[in-house]
Amino acid sequence: MSWYYTPHPTVYPAEEFDAAGDAAALRKAMKGFGTDEQAIIDVLCARTNQQRQEISEAFTRELGRDLIEDLKSELGGKFEDVIIGLMLPPAKYLCKQLHKAMDGIGTNEKTLIEILCSLNNEQIHDVVANYEEMYDRPLAEHLCSETSGSFRRLLTMICIGSRDPQGTVDPDLAVEQANQLYNAGEGKLGTDEEVFYKILAHASFDQLEIVFDEYKSLTGRTIEQALKAELSGELYDALSSIVECVQMTPHFFAKRLHKAMDGVGTDDAALIRIIICRSEIDLQNIKDEFEQMYNKSLYSVVKGETSGDYKRALLALIGDA
Repeated sequence: MSWYYTPHPTVYPAEEFDAAGDAAALRKAMKGFGTDEQAIIDVLCARTNQQRQEISEAFTRELGRDLIEDLKSELGGKFEDVIIGLMLPPAKYLCKQLHKAMDGIGTNEKTLIEILCSLNNEQIHDVVANYEEMYDRPLAEHLCSETSGSFRRLLTMICIGSRDPQGTVDPDLAVEQANQLYNAGEGKLGTDEEVFYKILAHASFDQLEIVFDEYKSLTGRTIEQALKAELSGELYDALSSIVECVQMTPHFFAKRLHKAMDGVGTDDAALIRIIICRSEIDLQNIKDEFEQMYNKSLYSVVKGETSGDYKRALLALIGDA
C-alpha cells in the first residue's frame, strides 16, 4: 500500500536520559533574574513526550514545583506556545487545539479537518476520552453545535471511531464501493453526499486505497476529480483530506505547512501544531516531501518565517537543515 510508508521522526528518545538532571537544568534556566531560553530548548526539544512527562514528574518530586506553571510564568508569545505544547501529552494537546478551534465566535474548520481526518481509530478514542475529561463535554456534542449538514455528520462518524482497523481489506467490497461512489456522484444528476462520507469515514485506509484504484479503473477518473466535481465547502475539504492521508500522509502535512507559511503572514498556530504533533511520528518524511514538492527545505522556509527563541525551538524540532 502506498500510504503504508515507513515513518521517520525527527525527535528520538535521548540516550543516557536523566529526568532529575534535566529537571535541575530547567530549574537553573528559570531561577533568578532572566531566563536561559536556549537551555530550555536544549532540554525539551531534544526529548520525547514520554521523557518530558518524566522530567515534569521529577521537577515536582525533587523541587516541589509545577514545571508547566514555572514555564508559563517565565516564557511568552509563540515560544511559550511551542514549549507548553511539547509538555502536554499528545492527546491532551490535540484536545486543546480542537477546543480552541471551536471556542468563542466562529469555528476554525480547517483545524478540525486537519486533526480529525488524519487520526486512526485508536488516536480518535484517546482524543474523545480526554476531551470529555478536560472540558466536561463530549467532543461529538461540541462538534455538532459548531458545524452543520453533511460536514457535521462526517465529523460525528469519525468521532464515533467506526473506521475499520488498519489492515482490513476486502477487494470484492472495494469494487462494490467504487460503484456506489460512482452512482452517488458522477453517475447521476445531483450528488448523494451520504454515500461519500459513509464510505470514506468507515473503510480502513488500506481498503480506501483499493477503492480509489477501482474507481479509476471503473470511470477513468481519479477520486480527487470526482470529489471536486461533486462536492464543495467543508465537506469537500474534509473528504479530500482523507484521500490525501490515504495516499500519502507526509504529502498532506507538507502541503499544510506550505499553506501556513505561503503569502503574507504566517499561520503560526498550524505551523506549531504540525511540527509538534508530527515530530515523533514522521516529520522527517514530511521534510523530504516538502523539499520535493517546493524545491526548498522546510528548515530554510521556517527559518525565514519565524524569529527569536520561537524560531530556535521549531528548528530544533525540525532537525538538520
